[in-house]
Amino acid sequence: MIPFKEMPLHSRVWIYQSIREFSENEITQLKNKAEGFISEWTSHGKTMNACIEIFHSRFIIVCVDEKRSSASGCGIDKSVKFIQQLESDFGGNTSLLDRMNVAYRKNAHLNNEVGQGEIISCPISELKNLFTSPEGRTGITVFNNLVNTKAALEQNWEVPLEKSWQYEKFV
Repeated sequence: MIPFKEMPLHSRVWIYQSIREFSENEITQLKNKAEGFISEWTSHGKTMNACIEIFHSRFIIVCVDEKRSSASGCGIDKSVKFIQQLESDFGGNTSLLDRMNVAYRKNAHLNNEVGQGEIISCPISELKNLFTSPEGRTGITVFNNLVNTKAALEQNWEVPLEKSWQYEKFV
């Protein structure tokens, strides 16, 4: 498996967010299963130039260099089935495919930089309540799991709440 940091910036990404943090034991299991999946992952008979990485003990990110191997419909279907199998393997105590859950960071403003503070998952409907809270406009960053390239992931994955698509949708 190619290390995530070596994947080119144009690589396509899919982000699967858990509703909770994974334990260290679960992360070890996830990494082992990911390596097995990546080693056998094909699309139209071609091996994928890909990796799977776990971020913040909560996000599973699938990354494919599509200039070397295109992730066609059948290849994408295989990756979704892999994620569904992971959900099943965890006995239903996590969800990875529910796009109505969002993750945000509280108190991101304490260090005046994105990437600091506790990560919390909640239904998108609960996120609306943060828009009116005093800390909502300055103390919260939101994970944009809709980014679709490694470059976008590195630049726009975590954004201040007031610059997020969620804020634009509900305000």
